[in-house]
Amino acid sequence: MFSALRSICNPLRLLGLLALSVVLAACQVSVPSISGPRVGGQTVQVAMLLPVSSGQGGDAAIARSLENAARLAASELSGVTVQITVYDTAGQSAQAAAVAREAVQAGADIIVGPLRSDAAAAVGVAVANSNVAVLSFSNNTEIAGGNVFVLGHTFQNTAARVVSYAATQGRNRIVVAHAQNLAGEVARSAVLRAAQSSGATVVATVPYEFSQTGVINTVPQIVAAVRDNDANGLMLTSDSAGALPFFAQLLPENGLDIEAVRMMGLTRWDTPPQTLELSGLQGGWFAVPDPQATADFNARYEAAYGVPPHILGALGYDAIRAAGETAAATGRLGVADLTASTGFEGANGVFRLLGDGTNERAMAITQVIDNQVAVIDPAPRRLGGFGF
Repeated sequence: MFSALRSICNPLRLLGLLALSVVLAACQVSVPSISGPRVGGQTVQVAMLLPVSSGQGGDAAIARSLENAARLAASELSGVTVQITVYDTAGQSAQAAAVAREAVQAGADIIVGPLRSDAAAAVGVAVANSNVAVLSFSNNTEIAGGNVFVLGHTFQNTAARVVSYAATQGRNRIVVAHAQNLAGEVARSAVLRAAQSSGATVVATVPYEFSQTGVINTVPQIVAAVRDNDANGLMLTSDSAGALPFFAQLLPENGLDIEAVRMMGLTRWDTPPQTLELSGLQGGWFAVPDPQATADFNARYEAAYGVPPHILGALGYDAIRAAGETAAATGRLGVADLTASTGFEGANGVFRLLGDGTNERAMAITQVIDNQVAVIDPAPRRLGGFGF
């Protein structure tokens, strides 16, 4: 595998895409998109499912940051009071389902969490007949739908933003390089869908075995696909902990002209920052959450708690903003109510929940210039433009 890169860690892997779509297809319960029961008075009872006592490394810190961010959001809301009760999932799907049922029996208006997709899927099934929505912190769109939402940053959201921008800049003939695993297949599909709705064309897809040898062996195939199809864009779906550094070095060495063919990323290239020093990524594009909104949230969080938030903490803030703003506007928290908004003010910028259980987020397009990140197309302040 990518042994040389094990020290490079991408936190979003904690919300990695899990191979459970077949299981979920059998057990997912369809919930009608109807408005939920009215919230009692002006108070929203939120059950927050977190891996407080999980034995998995880092879970306790993530849980603490998610809770802190949620309470920060609750303190900033107006027109509604949010009461948050934390339930410990211990990082286990069965316990997550059990405490979710307990929370509903105790009168929860909405469930926020759990962290990972397997637990979120179990919770969705456990409370499917209760008309209580689940705002999970997963980014696995395979579990989305019915009463379950995913708040994590998704490939389809990023692909829509990057591919749409590329099309407006004339980079409309794109080759996609993706791993031969679940994450790679989902990433490829996201780019294909984005191209269909933006006017761009995916002229070739090049799969590679998810190993160091597989990546090296695929480099000539990618260069050939670009040349044979007269491509002017190359979408790399890998991240800094995987194939990205290899491609950034080997593709130019094997004759890819990165001036004529714009390198584009479906993941963040600034995590860790050293990735930006790779010569093959210079001039390339990738998307990030609204930098100004993120900086403002981080500053407020640190002022309140004395430490910076975990990168996933922002999702706790977003969940409470969505629940609180919806309750204040409609007095209800059903699936139809949560998806009616044109946008919530999230920690990383404006976002909204979609009827299929996924989310749509305002993102900025950045370019790597002299080993630094430069915003070349700002995140929209409201959704509806920039390819959304």
